[in-house]
Amino acid sequence: MNTTKLAGLNPASVFGYFEEICAIPHGSRNTKAISDYLVSFAKKHGIRYEQDDLNNVLMYQEGTCGYEEHAPVVLQGHMDMVCEKDADCPINMDTDGLDIDHDDAWIFAHGTTLGGDNGIAVAYMLALLADKTIPHPPLEIIITVDEEIGMEGAAGVDLSRFQGRTMINLDSEDEGVFTVSCAGGARSVIHMPVQRRVVYGPCVKLTVEGLRGGHSGVEIHKNLANANKVMGEFLGRVQKLMPLCITKLQGGAKDNAIPRSCEATLIPLGINVERINDIAQQLQEEIRTNFDEPCAIVRGDNVDALGGNALTTECTAKVIALLNAAPNGVQVMSRDIEGLVQTSLNLGVMKLDEELTLTFAVRSSVNQEKIDLLKRLQELAAFYDGTVTEMGDYPAWEYKKQSHLRDTMVATFTRMFGKEPEVVAIHAGLECGMLSEKLPGLDCVSIGPDMQDIHTSREKLSIESTRRTWEFLLEVLKAL
Repeated sequence: MNTTKLAGLNPASVFGYFEEICAIPHGSRNTKAISDYLVSFAKKHGIRYEQDDLNNVLMYQEGTCGYEEHAPVVLQGHMDMVCEKDADCPINMDTDGLDIDHDDAWIFAHGTTLGGDNGIAVAYMLALLADKTIPHPPLEIIITVDEEIGMEGAAGVDLSRFQGRTMINLDSEDEGVFTVSCAGGARSVIHMPVQRRVVYGPCVKLTVEGLRGGHSGVEIHKNLANANKVMGEFLGRVQKLMPLCITKLQGGAKDNAIPRSCEATLIPLGINVERINDIAQQLQEEIRTNFDEPCAIVRGDNVDALGGNALTTECTAKVIALLNAAPNGVQVMSRDIEGLVQTSLNLGVMKLDEELTLTFAVRSSVNQEKIDLLKRLQELAAFYDGTVTEMGDYPAWEYKKQSHLRDTMVATFTRMFGKEPEVVAIHAGLECGMLSEKLPGLDCVSIGPDMQDIHTSREKLSIESTRRTWEFLLEVLKAL
């Protein structure tokens, strides 16, 4: 194994394989080379493997002496990384390896993402498989592709030959934090037909901006305002004074991001911008008071236009009613795990073109609640003469009240480090949800070493945390 920048770091085998992985371009949808590297590794070490058409790689290894008859343990991670780089970085991440380095505490890449998420998981698994002296039960290895762009590898992988129902996922970024459940989700888009006609009159632009935004899963419980919903309230208040004809309406960019801004252009039939700004000022004050949004801006501005191809007043009223009726935010909190959002949705994107579309990210750690919430959106759309399309459905990884793996890992961590780990569930998606559906009865925990600023060129991986997590993983495998 030819290491250079990471030579001398321990565990040497883990960092050696990690450096080899970093030398191979492996962004999402660019995984053939890294997949073939894994196959070459398996052939070199006499390990039974499977490589599918998606480039997923599965490996199988018998238990070591004394562990041959133990139940198999599944180890899992993904081979793809998020490719981001600084504007002045000359590296072509489609064809070049990474320029990695370390400062004795952290490993990083010059000018690019490091891919510790999830290259370190792959390095752990290769180091374990290559060392025949490490005690462990039979191992079944899953290394998936394209996790970062929708868990496409996990969705397509065939695990029908797997026997293991105990799985350690290595795709977490905080040492001592054990993830034991995650939300499933789907994207739901309401389509509502609209009617337009030419309307004459002075135009006004309504703006909602300056909101903080955030991740629609892990930050949905924070007291953040949704710009699309604020715009619905704004439009509704203006409409109470005078009929309106909307010409333009757009807010948000991604369904999984809480929208920070929204704009609408309308023709108010008989009301001036001063009255609109009285409403805007009051609403702005309410948003700043009732939400954690100190920089929220709500305003109306005259537009240098006289009329346009606008929605009819009746259709405008219908759009405003739908927007205000649409559910958003936390719907149910978990009764099993304090502080965990169980079910939520986020109205992430709103667009008005030939039709009105409202795009929601729906999440729940209880599969039936996700189904019920999707049905609720279908019923809402039907009430307003609209339709719904759904896509990107992935199952929840539901919390297991009884877990031998979790108990074993908690006891091992406490014995090794003199403190209990933090056991958490997250309101975001992990591959564990999809894989648990393919492996019925799966007992799973997700762990990993400390990383910071993943998915950015500031990403870094803790050297000491990587060592401790490696040692912990080996102890858990012995205990199982």
